[in-house]
Amino acid sequence: MQVWYASYGSNLARDRFLCYLQGGRPPGATRTYPGARDTTAPADDRPMTLPGEVFFAWKSPTWGGGIAFYDATATGTALARAYLLTEQQFADVAAQEMHREPGEDLDLTTVLDEARHDLGPGRYESLHLVGELDGHPVLTFTTPDPVSLQRNAPTRPYVEMIARGLRESHGLGAHAVADYLTARPGAELGWDAAQLLAVVSAALR
Repeated sequence: MQVWYASYGSNLARDRFLCYLQGGRPPGATRTYPGARDTTAPADDRPMTLPGEVFFAWKSPTWGGGIAFYDATATGTALARAYLLTEQQFADVAAQEMHREPGEDLDLTTVLDEARHDLGPGRYESLHLVGELDGHPVLTFTTPDPVSLQRNAPTRPYVEMIARGLRESHGLGAHAVADYLTARPGAELGWDAAQLLAVVSAALR
């Protein structure tokens, strides 16, 4: 079976996402990823909008600040990019997001039947079914408890990565990207609108 993985954070940038499949260290990150068992590039990728909200929280050891999480219960719209993967590839991407070694398959029965499956208490251990595209399920993962996770502003490298991903996937210019990021909860803890626009504009030159 093939599944779409809906990314909404740094994985909006294709080169960064490919580190989960082919291994490597994204620019600005401190972590090198082992990659998936199947290193084949995604069969397709599409821009998507999801119901809900993206917010910045936690303090990532990889990026040094807040990173993106998805709250499916919130009102609003979340910009995403869906990559068409095999089940095995999705399992290996999820494992790396959960700071586990890739190599074990995931049983997707519960999330496909119930639209949600919490695998554990970690930051990205809640699987969500967020739609269907071309007959394949669209899945993503986020924190099991978006309300309690402490909001925190992202670092400049993380902002730059998301900005490039939003331009690649949704064709947004610097002002539209900056407006979107400014409105994400948590961003205001470290950035104002003018600062974000300056960083985004430089990243998209």
